[in-house]
Amino acid sequence: MRLTQMEVANKLGISNGTLSGYERNYRDPDTETLKKLADLYEVSVDYLLNGKTETTSISLPDLSPKEERDIAHEVEKLMSGLESDESMTFYGEPMDEESKELLRISLENSLTLAKKMAKQKFTPKKYRKK
Repeated sequence: MRLTQMEVANKLGISNGTLSGYERNYRDPDTETLKKLADLYEVSVDYLLNGKTETTSISLPDLSPKEERDIAHEVEKLMSGLESDESMTFYGEPMDEESKELLRISLENSLTLAKKMAKQKFTPKKYRKK
């Protein structure tokens, strides 16, 4: 969004000089003005103050082929354990194949994430890949 300084000042209900002071870093906006600025530019107040975005990205270690096979085996074991007539139902109705596949994918993603987090937590720093 491209707005002039005057347009921004009008939208915020402040003077042009006040906005200029914010931009030149010799004035600090109050909390309400920060909220209005964040709404105007569709960002968080944290982004305005620190340059931080809403989402943070964490880096988790890769899994070895053996660990991936172990997860696949565990997912199959869990799915086969749920194959009884009563286990794979949703509100008393049997799950269709699409729902079973979604459950399988969810289990696989959950186990993969748990394994990566455990690997990061319990691998000594000297053995971690850079």
